[in-house]
Amino acid sequence: MSLGSTLRKCRQQRSLTQQRVAAGICAQSMLSAIEHDQYVPNAHLLVRLCQRLDISLDRLSLVDGLTISTDDQLNDCLQRYCNAHQYVQLKAYLQRPATLNAVKTATQTQAYYYYLGIAAFQTGESSATAIQDLRFAIQMTEGKQLTVLTRLATVSLAVVLAKRGQSRQALALTHQALAHITDGGFSANLSVVDYLAALVFTELADYPAATAQVMTTITVITDHQASYMLANCYRLLAEIAARQGNDGSRLTALQKQHFLSELFHEKVPEKF
Repeated sequence: MSLGSTLRKCRQQRSLTQQRVAAGICAQSMLSAIEHDQYVPNAHLLVRLCQRLDISLDRLSLVDGLTISTDDQLNDCLQRYCNAHQYVQLKAYLQRPATLNAVKTATQTQAYYYYLGIAAFQTGESSATAIQDLRFAIQMTEGKQLTVLTRLATVSLAVVLAKRGQSRQALALTHQALAHITDGGFSANLSVVDYLAALVFTELADYPAATAQVMTTITVITDHQASYMLANCYRLLAEIAARQGNDGSRLTALQKQHFLSELFHEKVPEKF
């Protein structure tokens, strides 16, 4: 579910009009544009709307479009587990018969195996299992154009391979995931792809490339007045600085990460 759809759904659940929600915050026409995904609100505006609707920014965190069924409740539950990095619960939820039965289309199957691969990797299961699931997700791509989901699965597979020391394959997949990434315009989803690409470079100890990729990601996010992944980007900068022995840069990045985590309620793993 997109950011606009989520805000609209929360407003309607509270039986509030657009005029009442927008009062003192923005024009009703702007709120309408946001709800129809015709305008991306900046961080300040988004925070005020969330406060007015009494919802957590956590609900808006996960990349939109990663749905495995037509059941919004099921999709929302998966998103919450992912946003909170609760991968054990995510894996268990994916393996429920009810979840499996809800997966119908090729795109939903692709999203399912993407989630499953991430859960397998993050819960310490054999990396071979994660690789198999992610490769299956990639193979489910329909058409020649790379979708955001395919890019996510591709760069996620690159991360797994980088951690296994398979640098050539990891780099090839990373460049594949990044190819023409800006052609379709900005999407919060793509910030995750950019972040994971930087993570691949970090795992391969190419710190200049990793730093450049993170800084590019931060610039793109802020240029579009967004916030998703900013805290995680600064956490990654802190990790890069730590591996290079640059304690000053590490502390500066951590301070920015903590500030952004508190401001936007963005979950950052305690252990990198």
